[in-house]
This record gives sequence, structure tokens and C-alpha cells, in this order.
Amino acid sequence: MRFSVLLAGAFLCIAGPASANVIERACLSSGREAANRNLCACIGRVADQTLSRNQMREAARFFGDPQLSQNVRMSSRPRDEALWTAYRNFGDLAAATCD
Repeated sequence: MRFSVLLAGAFLCIAGPASANVIERACLSSGREAANRNLCACIGRVADQTLSRNQMREAARFFGDPQLSQNVRMSSRPRDEALWTAYRNFGDLAAATCD
């Protein structure tokens, strides 16, 4: 999976209802032109299916600071490697599911 597709999935996301998960809220608040409630809700549902709550919190930080995603991606720490693998799977599924 190309890194740019992962970031595009993450960045295609604007504050939603209180029931929205942290990824959906990050998506809704990102200010991206392509972000809308339906897309962000879909991305949030995919996050619910593929990421743990801790992983969602960490991945949501990527929306505000893309350098964090690079740091995780390049890290050799087992925890970061697990997060990146889960995030990559999330990005693949979101790209295939949400349009």
C-alpha cells in the first residue's frame, strides 16, 4: 500500500456529534475540502472495525501533525510497528470502503 493513499484516507476527514469516535471527529475537524459527514462517518466505522481505542487515539493525532505518522512509520519500536501495521490495514479498508 502506498503511503500517500494512507495519508489521503486519514486526511480526507471535519467536529461531529458526541457519539462519533475520535477518528471521525479528527476527520470532521481536519478542514479538508473533501471531508463531509458521510465520508468521515464511514472512516470512523472502519476505524471501529480495525483499530483498538488506543490505536484510534494515536492515529487521530496524525490529522493534526502528519510528522507523527512519519515518526511511527520509521520507528523500529514494536509498539510503533504494531500501530503502523494496524493503521495501514485501516487505510486500505477505508480507501476500499469509503468514497
